[in-house]
Amino acid sequence: MESNSTAYGASLAGAGFDLIKFIKQPQTIIRFLSWVFSIVVFATITAEGYMNSNVGVQVKCVFNDNEGACHYGAGIGVIAFLACFAFLLADALLPSMSNAQERKYIVMADLCFSAVWTFLWFVCFCLLADQWSKTHDTRAIHKDAVHAIITFSFFSIGSWGALTYFALIRFRQGVKDVTQNYADPPADPTSVYPETYTPTTFPSFQSNGQEIFQQPPISPNPDPSGQSSYQPPDY
Repeated sequence: MESNSTAYGASLAGAGFDLIKFIKQPQTIIRFLSWVFSIVVFATITAEGYMNSNVGVQVKCVFNDNEGACHYGAGIGVIAFLACFAFLLADALLPSMSNAQERKYIVMADLCFSAVWTFLWFVCFCLLADQWSKTHDTRAIHKDAVHAIITFSFFSIGSWGALTYFALIRFRQGVKDVTQNYADPPADPTSVYPETYTPTTFPSFQSNGQEIFQQPPISPNPDPSGQSSYQPPDY
């Protein structure tokens, strides 16, 4: 029987790994698309993003001869490619983790990284589009490759933004689940400064038997000379 209990968006430990369910998750699908987008960007820049200059054998970037634009786009794509693979593996291993704190750290890392890379992809798209608009000599440039780089950079903004949204939902759900599963023990109303205090009473001791020792009443020793019944002897 499948358990409905979850923690940070994944089933509790012991529920088992369901491959079909994992593949059908929206987060898995979007992460796979982000992985493909990153491959297109850095692979296209590596293959078609440089061309030979007219002077010498040195190659130059097709984006307005700006080497920084090509390096930035390729670097962002490579890191995004590796991160997608790492987080896909983390999502698959998340149900087997019994420690809720470890799940929290993974979800927080996913949330922070996705948010940062959404911003970096936005910067990449703006930079590449701006440098391409300033490129004058485009005769020897493969325009379809350049358009693909810019287009998939724009798609990456949306995919990583969606990953940020799903990570935020998992984080809030995990915090809510942990809060609901924790309950303080009921407090004893008489343990801390009660309004009325009733002292503990003990039953009185009553003995129904006779006393073992009874002291006789104290009487003074009679003086023989003071008694009226005393008569001196006759001689």
